[in-house]
Amino acid sequence: MTGFHQECLWEKVTPERARGERLKGEARFDVCVIGGGITGLTAALRLREAGRSVCVLEAHEVGHGGSGRNVGLVNAGTWIKPDDVESTLGAKQGARLNQVLGQAPAEVFAAIERYGIDCQAQHKGTLHMAHNEAGVADLRDREAQWRRRGADVELLTGATCAEYCGTDRIAAALLDRRAGTLNPMGYTTGLARAFVTRGGTLYERSPVQALEREGGDWRVRSADGSVLAGQVVISTGAYTEGEWTEVRRNYFRGYYYQVASRPLSGAAADRVLPHGQGSWDTRTVLSSIRRDAEGRLLLGSLGKADNKPDWFIRSWADRIQGHYFPELGKVEWELHWTGCIDFTPDHLMRLFAPAPGVVAVTGYNGRGNTTGTVIGQALADYLVKDDPEALPIPFAPVGNLRTAGLRSCFYEAGFSLYHAGQCLRVVL
Repeated sequence: MTGFHQECLWEKVTPERARGERLKGEARFDVCVIGGGITGLTAALRLREAGRSVCVLEAHEVGHGGSGRNVGLVNAGTWIKPDDVESTLGAKQGARLNQVLGQAPAEVFAAIERYGIDCQAQHKGTLHMAHNEAGVADLRDREAQWRRRGADVELLTGATCAEYCGTDRIAAALLDRRAGTLNPMGYTTGLARAFVTRGGTLYERSPVQALEREGGDWRVRSADGSVLAGQVVISTGAYTEGEWTEVRRNYFRGYYYQVASRPLSGAAADRVLPHGQGSWDTRTVLSSIRRDAEGRLLLGSLGKADNKPDWFIRSWADRIQGHYFPELGKVEWELHWTGCIDFTPDHLMRLFAPAPGVVAVTGYNGRGNTTGTVIGQALADYLVKDDPEALPIPFAPVGNLRTAGLRSCFYEAGFSLYHAGQCLRVVL
């Protein structure tokens, strides 16, 4: 078998990107947004539509980070259950966050329609698949909690579950009709294009080196130039680089890899997720499963692929595909890639206002497509109105997660060991 290589599928199928020049010299704007991902671009676009002059500074190219490399699930809610959100944040604040993130998929699909973004969007729901009885119990609990909040979710079992998932290896699956799928690079690129066409300024290949107070404004410095702005949005997430901000002390970095097959066709392929949902299972080291618009099978899991040999990643993909969809036979894998996730110990995001005129966010815990959209909107509204009620949760003090490096190494080692066990058929 030949041709299996490291390349992000979403970059391959999104050839037309919004392009920006490198920042050179000095520029003046009302707001400088640092980070050209979903959060930053959504905030920048909303600020521009409110009449502010806005620039976006991206260290690489738009969509370089998790915004362009993720699975493409348009999920509702957080990683943890809604009752747990309210237990952690308190009833009022937790209920507010559950409401905002429960409606987040609708905001994503509304933005796609409003700006005419071509990103393979499908508003057909997602499937959270129970791999054992403990998983079934977990999904029953999630269904009950979300239904109490009025969400359109349904636990599928028996023949209906098998038909929706395309496998008899799943005991039950929670169908969330609020959710869906998209091409994340296409979505991010579409936001950038909408921002630029509305008069916004995009700078690429311009990593920030310093953020300094200058009178009543902020000087944002890059290698070849600087921006003077009254307000700054920091939205760099797990891809934060350099010593100019303390935001990266508030999360630990995790990784997620994906494998894409060549386009599949035929009766066996048509039975895999036939109704267009994206999915993931209830394993602690989960597997995500979805199809793209050209019929590829996409598998993913926690951990890195770019530090492992191709045969290892291919063996893992064969194992997962063979377990869930043996009728496909031998699948030819084409691409693999890895992205970063900003994890927090409680799996909840953090909003910060570290200095007057500066706002920041981190800790999406793998829910960036939807969370990034609504948080970008909220940060923009806060800057325009100076109203804390625009935010789904209050600002938190900037912390210091001292064990961030150790946590990242520990998790990666555990994921690698688990995947080795899957390849050796010791675990699944």
